[in-house]
Amino acid sequence: MNLALCYENVLPARGGCETYIADLSRRLVTDGHEVHLYACRWDAEALPKKLHVHPVRSPVGPRFLRPWRFSAACQAALRDNRHLVSIGFDKTWGQDVLYPQGGLHAASADHNIGKHRLRGIRFAARIMKKLDLAHWSFARLEKKQYLSDDRPFIIVNSHMVARHFQQYYSIGLDRLRVVHSAIDPRRFAYADRPKLRQEWRDRWGIRREETVGLFVAMNYRLKGLEPLLRAVACLPAEQPFRLLVVGHPRFQAYSHLADKLGISNRVHFLGARRDVHHCYFAADFLVHPTFYDPCSLVVLEALACGLPVITTRFNGASELLHPPREGFVLDDPHDFQELAWSMTQLFDPGRRAASAEAARRAAASWTFEQNYQQLLQVFTEAAASKRAA
Repeated sequence: MNLALCYENVLPARGGCETYIADLSRRLVTDGHEVHLYACRWDAEALPKKLHVHPVRSPVGPRFLRPWRFSAACQAALRDNRHLVSIGFDKTWGQDVLYPQGGLHAASADHNIGKHRLRGIRFAARIMKKLDLAHWSFARLEKKQYLSDDRPFIIVNSHMVARHFQQYYSIGLDRLRVVHSAIDPRRFAYADRPKLRQEWRDRWGIRREETVGLFVAMNYRLKGLEPLLRAVACLPAEQPFRLLVVGHPRFQAYSHLADKLGISNRVHFLGARRDVHHCYFAADFLVHPTFYDPCSLVVLEALACGLPVITTRFNGASELLHPPREGFVLDDPHDFQELAWSMTQLFDPGRRAASAEAARRAAASWTFEQNYQQLLQVFTEAAASKRAA
């Protein structure tokens, strides 16, 4: 098939959707499909050599107008080329298939307000959101994407997101296709993990007897780092434990909170890292107490590395878990005491080993290959619908 992928930036080192697009394009090219990428910036070394890249001029102006301008530029570029199926990721419109890996903006906005613990702050956040030009612009853009006459096929990466489409826009299941996110496990196929585990634990000064929890995110507040730090403060002082925090390079506010809570000796802020797989290998479990994640790739990566997972019901990836087998799913990300209790359950080596084995089985039960084959079915369906029209 001749396929066009549209996304503003494809820099896989930043993780998330950009890593997924790189994995997907690599597999499509390997299978012999003709794949075109429309983007403003991309990492050529992380993408397949046979990928056809069409540079799109970087949109200028304020943040709230950039998606509109990128989408318009994409539309103009797509008109000059004939592709069997075009696929837009996130904030674009006009493609045959839309795949919002970041979920719905309307749902994300509501959950972003929920990340604040105090009711008064939540009220103030709602007022500020209504005055935010970016929120207004993205909400209007979302309606153009999904409520226009074009009626694209919509791929969602969890049943949670499918419910959001029904709740916010009354879009029926006839237009929605649920395809859970997946990762390319080859990125974690290291033969000598025990050696790598010890090597990186030694580099970070982690003692053999310490249990290591891992937190990976760019948006620390939305992904629940504050309640996680409060949970660490509740852990037994005699329990050897270290929390590795990986993600955004600006972590000073959370470092100060760790000092205030008296846990700075138990928290290691690593900032942004290109070698995040070493962090998975060094850890004993993943903690991801997110307030909103359509289907977190870090959870899938952790499972592929045999790590038990603690997350929340606001993460679409929790649909792939069967707690307490592979870990725990929390009802309230703010409940740091329940989070602390869940972490203590994984301090037991026997239980952690059983959960690690279950995590590996869960990763094997939903693979990138399954994800890929389901996507091909949607692309084929979209092509047939396009020809019929």
